[in-house]
Amino acid sequence: MADADIDPNVVNVPADVVARAPGRVNLIGEHTDYNDGFVLPMALPFDTRLALTRRDDRVVDLESVGFAAATFSLDDDPREVPSWTRYIAGMARLLADEGVPIPGFSARITTTIPVGASLSSSAALEVATGFALSSVCGLEPDPVHIAKLGQRVENEIIGIQSGIMDQLISAIATKGAVTRIDCRSLETSPAYLPGEARVVIMDTMTRRELADSEYDLRRQACERAAAAMGVPALRDATPKMVAGLPEGVDKQRAIHVVTENDRVAAAVDALAAEDLVELGSLMDSSHESLSTDYEVSSAALDHMASIARAHDACFGARMTGGGFAGSAVALIRASETERFVRHVKDAWSGEYDVTPDVWAVDPSAGASIIDG
Repeated sequence: MADADIDPNVVNVPADVVARAPGRVNLIGEHTDYNDGFVLPMALPFDTRLALTRRDDRVVDLESVGFAAATFSLDDDPREVPSWTRYIAGMARLLADEGVPIPGFSARITTTIPVGASLSSSAALEVATGFALSSVCGLEPDPVHIAKLGQRVENEIIGIQSGIMDQLISAIATKGAVTRIDCRSLETSPAYLPGEARVVIMDTMTRRELADSEYDLRRQACERAAAAMGVPALRDATPKMVAGLPEGVDKQRAIHVVTENDRVAAAVDALAAEDLVELGSLMDSSHESLSTDYEVSSAALDHMASIARAHDACFGARMTGGGFAGSAVALIRASETERFVRHVKDAWSGEYDVTPDVWAVDPSAGASIIDG
């Protein structure tokens, strides 16, 4: 389909509160968030919705479209409940540890975020849960704090040492804008795409769990490189400092992070100047660095980016997300959206014998409580 026209979630059950949180796509700034760096993501028109009803006991009863129903107790170790429910159990436990009087609850979860496509379906579930539980306990949801708790769920409950980008953009995004995030200070600022630009997501239909990848090894290499240069994080390193590192994997990883932070700054400048050619070139360079220096791309992601760039309406394309599988993102001329989408689908299905999901998307709003 040419547009993100998946039917919106409808939760047709009585509930005390309904919360929603969107997925995200990152235009540029990959694997920089856990290095205290800079990113430029946007929220998607795909979201996860959680309809929650308070119970009088400490039982949590969950129903999710596409997943088996699950029941556990708030007293259970959130690391030991059924796998997909750990995001919910973890958020409940962390809020309870802060003194929030979390009750037992029943919840129905629906989503339009393609699972496994590197569009942050797990972060959306964490954020939606945080919003719903805060609201049902009579609290005004604090988007930044809920995002921080979501990152802790990933780090402490799921066991992936990811950064905060996914949860934060899901929680705080501005409709119509991409957002520059300083992942150290958590300062955010919106930036706007020119009217002639369109963002297109291209799902390679390949899947790989981050927990099964070398994600944590990348983070460890970055930490070793920062320590070798005597800086708190790679965000503080300069190209000259990186050049002085001994040759090897740690230096390769540092080269990507330092140059990627520079690309985010240049991308913000390109948006301000409405220079889509420059922004597209930066996206291309980002992909090359992710493929060769950070080594988190794949044959499928490389090929999808190449297919996109072969079309005359494409300014640039790159893999997005943690890597190894999932989706690529392209910046294209809006007037050529339909023709571009057909090109990608035809070129991909002709070689891989499968039709990819391709969506043209606009920046959407962050998480919220749904009235009524």
